[in-house]
Amino acid sequence: MVEVGVPKVSVVVPAYNTGRNIEKLVSSLLCQSLPAGEFEVIFVDDGSTDTTGKRLDQLADAHPHIRVLHIENSGWPSRPRNLGIEHARGEYVFFADDDDWFADQALERLYDCARTYDADVVIGKMAGHGRGVPRELFRKNRFDATLANAPLIDSLTCHKLFRRSFLDEHGLRFPEGGKRRLEDHSLVVRAYFKSRRTCVLSDYTCYHHAQRGDTRNITAALMEPSSYYASVRDALDIVDAHTEPGPLRDRLHRRWLRNEMTNRLRGKRMLEAPDDWVEQVALEVQKIIAERFAPGVAAGLPPLQRAVAYLAGQGRVADLRRLARWEAGVAGHSRIDDFRPDEHTITMTVAAELRSEGQPIGFRADDERDVLVLPVDEIAPEVLDATTQVRKGRLDLVARRRETGDEIFLPVTFEIERVDGSAAEGTVHLVHRATTTIDFRALNGGRTRGSWLLKARITNAGWTEDAPLPLIFVCRADGARPRIRDERKVWNRLRSAVGRRVRR
Repeated sequence: MVEVGVPKVSVVVPAYNTGRNIEKLVSSLLCQSLPAGEFEVIFVDDGSTDTTGKRLDQLADAHPHIRVLHIENSGWPSRPRNLGIEHARGEYVFFADDDDWFADQALERLYDCARTYDADVVIGKMAGHGRGVPRELFRKNRFDATLANAPLIDSLTCHKLFRRSFLDEHGLRFPEGGKRRLEDHSLVVRAYFKSRRTCVLSDYTCYHHAQRGDTRNITAALMEPSSYYASVRDALDIVDAHTEPGPLRDRLHRRWLRNEMTNRLRGKRMLEAPDDWVEQVALEVQKIIAERFAPGVAAGLPPLQRAVAYLAGQGRVADLRRLARWEAGVAGHSRIDDFRPDEHTITMTVAAELRSEGQPIGFRADDERDVLVLPVDEIAPEVLDATTQVRKGRLDLVARRRETGDEIFLPVTFEIERVDGSAAEGTVHLVHRATTTIDFRALNGGRTRGSWLLKARITNAGWTEDAPLPLIFVCRADGARPRIRDERKVWNRLRSAVGRRVRR
């Protein structure tokens, strides 16, 4: 039983010179379905020099469940978050950022999930606004998720619900002492290993994770490679302390190889970075691959990332740049092959493929293997072996509500067709086809009011690319029959109008 007078949830928010960017968070906290008397908000003002401190004090004066701590500037969120834990009175603690915001029922749903399943950690579905969030993790609800049975390792930010006594029991705190990159990873990875039960709530978007428009938040700054990869090593140490060598450790290590290493040496992200910074990152990655990773870590990557790891491990930065220039042109392309509306339902079939600069991504048959064709020589065929990924490739159809950023995976049946390419090179390319029936009475649990955009999400060989579809569904009320807007017709009308004006 919860102690009388103890809040159900304490929301801890570090704040520094946030200005007007904090207003979305404030509004969302004041609109929570969980009554104000059942949760508290602790803002920790990290020595702001603008009007942030004054604004927070005004909130605390007006709302008894909001408190403010003012501290000297620490320069990083770790100390404010730790102080928030120490001052929290709630049964559970949620860590939020000052430029993000909650959905209206977020705290109530997160807490109910935690209490229903007696969870130490609850991860609520996130929507990204200018930044990436996990996708596969939120494909379905998971009420007994572990690092072994679920892709928890894809979600290492601290924007989660933690049982406060669980944090205290295991001494889970954020690392302090200067600007420690990836400070979330240190706490969250330990929490996953220690948690008696972790839940993933995927049927309601709880948290909106935003990239601040003025790019002044600390994660937008270009990291210093040496200290950054020292933090990566710290995270790897935590995994090593809790696992034995083998498939699980390799899979967990692979998360850092993919996200913090190969993805920084790919495509537009690499090309837009300063050359000297890329050289430093490539060197750090080369050292970690050699010193820390078993062969199974890179072997489990899709062929594209495997190729990047291979080139980085050999210090071939010029070839990494050549590959990045080619990959910068990769995009998903889709079309609607069939479309059948019927009252509240829509049935449609979509075809999609990956192309680079207008040409389909190719695969070459080699000893009964599908080998990814890349514009870089001297890469071992086993590195480019895409056989497993081609078989596991998929096409998802995703509905995104324009007003909120909510994304819903639609139920699909799909197939992959192999289409002959160059006869001289013996290549093929892949066309993905998916069919779905959308019931607008049930979509998003019946919460359908708004405008829904559709996109095809192609996953194969190391890419996950979205290709927008030219249909918008507008529901005037929850569960209402959608009004369909076909952007192809709008574009055709616009093109005809422009053509008439030109002819005149």
